[in-house]
Amino acid sequence: MRFLIVTHVLHKLSAQQQYAYAPYVREMNLWLKHVDEVEIVAPVIDASVSNIDIAYTHNKLTLTKIPAIAFINVSSVIKSILALPYIIFNLWQACKRADHIHLRCPGNIGLLGCMLQIFFPKKIKTAKYAGNWDPKANQPLSYRIQKRILSNTFWTKNMTVLVYGAWDNQTKNIKPFFTATYKDNERCKIETKNYSKTLRFVFVGSLVSGKRPLLAIQIIEALKHKGYSVTLDLYGDGVLKQELQAYIDTNQLQNIIVLHGNQSSTIVKQQLKAAHFTLLASQSEGWPKAIAEAMFFGVIPIATAISCVPNMLDNGNRGILITPNVNEAVAKIEAALSHTKTLEQMSRDALAWSQYYTLDLFEDEIKTLIQNK
Repeated sequence: MRFLIVTHVLHKLSAQQQYAYAPYVREMNLWLKHVDEVEIVAPVIDASVSNIDIAYTHNKLTLTKIPAIAFINVSSVIKSILALPYIIFNLWQACKRADHIHLRCPGNIGLLGCMLQIFFPKKIKTAKYAGNWDPKANQPLSYRIQKRILSNTFWTKNMTVLVYGAWDNQTKNIKPFFTATYKDNERCKIETKNYSKTLRFVFVGSLVSGKRPLLAIQIIEALKHKGYSVTLDLYGDGVLKQELQAYIDTNQLQNIIVLHGNQSSTIVKQQLKAAHFTLLASQSEGWPKAIAEAMFFGVIPIATAISCVPNMLDNGNRGILITPNVNEAVAKIEAALSHTKTLEQMSRDALAWSQYYTLDLFEDEIKTLIQNK
């Protein structure tokens, strides 16, 4: 089988290997274990491989380079429009060569893939929609177009669309799905956490406005002022790092809040095992792996009710759903902290739920998608 991947993810080349963002490549390597040949159509950039990039493992892989496109200003719009004929030509040729077309959405390249796949109704197809599938979500026009095309079984034939969360009134080709980080053999029992001493909070994610790391810091600051013994460790990097550090320094929070930057998965894993809560008050998510990974070790998630998060948290039984408001969030957390037994049960339920969704189950599901077609 010749398997085609159409993606907007930026790729890098080094020592005759193809590298990209590690979580994405780890997932794709699981797909590629079950195919004979691979072609990837993706933007390639001239940059050094970083510690958050890994290589594909397939030994018969072709990377078809295309320019990245964006429509954020006049210059990028002009460049993108000029590049479209070249991109569309390469996508068309790749689709003709493929036995299975796999689209990574949402994204500008994914949008082009959604449009072109209409002309290949007999080809086997899958699409992984890694964003928020909530029909009521306020999203960019390009995202809404992709969702409309993918869920239209007249235009989109012979395709399974993998989405995060179970939503009402979906077409028959929409399949609720998940993602995973840990294997069956990494399942473990966690001792009951002590919620009467210092409470350890973690934030794992990019330091960008969409993840609202400042809100996480302000929640911990407010809890401290209310007399709670708390700490917050933030793992991740981004454009807000200096601004966040300045806020921590100005408000003399250095003793309880630390920015660790990007760290290895091993370090993050060890910190999660010791943590009580994870904070992620994002503006938008698909399947927030940071939450699922924390729950795997009995860490109680505190998160905004966006995308499939309410489903992950069983509407508040496996975690604490908050609004992006410091005072309201703190009130919700304080109410939960007053019931230790409930917190212990919440931790156990979070662990049991997350440890069901392992990489082994994920790979079995992928194998079924590929081989049952």
